[in-house]
Amino acid sequence: MAQPGTGTTTREAIRTAATRLFQERGYAGATVRQIAAAAGADPALVIRHFKNKELLFLETMHLTIDDEPLLDVPVEVLGERLVDLVLGLDGGAQGVFLALVRGSNEPEILRRLKDTHEKVLIEPLRARLSGPDADIRARLAASVAAGLLHSLWVARDETLLGTDRATLVTRYGALIQHVLTPPLSGARPVGTPSVTGSSFL
Repeated sequence: MAQPGTGTTTREAIRTAATRLFQERGYAGATVRQIAAAAGADPALVIRHFKNKELLFLETMHLTIDDEPLLDVPVEVLGERLVDLVLGLDGGAQGVFLALVRGSNEPEILRRLKDTHEKVLIEPLRARLSGPDADIRARLAASVAAGLLHSLWVARDETLLGTDRATLVTRYGALIQHVLTPPLSGARPVGTPSVTGSSFL
């Protein structure tokens, strides 16, 4: 429990409590009073340190993934690698994702959700592609991957939840791969030279 007068300790206690409660209950379900009680602090201290609940939410709800696994595989298997990476996200990532989705009726939280989608999914994929339509292919693939997260974490599709990981990686990976490198698209890893007379862009 945070002790009066220890500003850093109190702030961290509030952050820790807020992180847990926002992940468990969402933005609307976690009140400043509940967060303060969980942190062992006065509600006024929550406002003093973080101004309001929305700013506290934005400070604590960050979703990141290690995109290194997407950088060291041939582009031809990028779809499977992305699905495997998504399925390997831990419970903390799931809690943040759900909190962002459920709180996205608030403009600043929606902006954070959009930024997260861009940085976590689109940018790593776009970095591996070239050609005039690389951006749209990356965005379409990211949307497909986000759809899998929605089905598993938001809709709680029991059939998909009961499907073994290898099957999801193979089948869903093939779906994403088709978007990333569609037939005759000329999609190739960045840095691969085009060949005269071929279908490469």
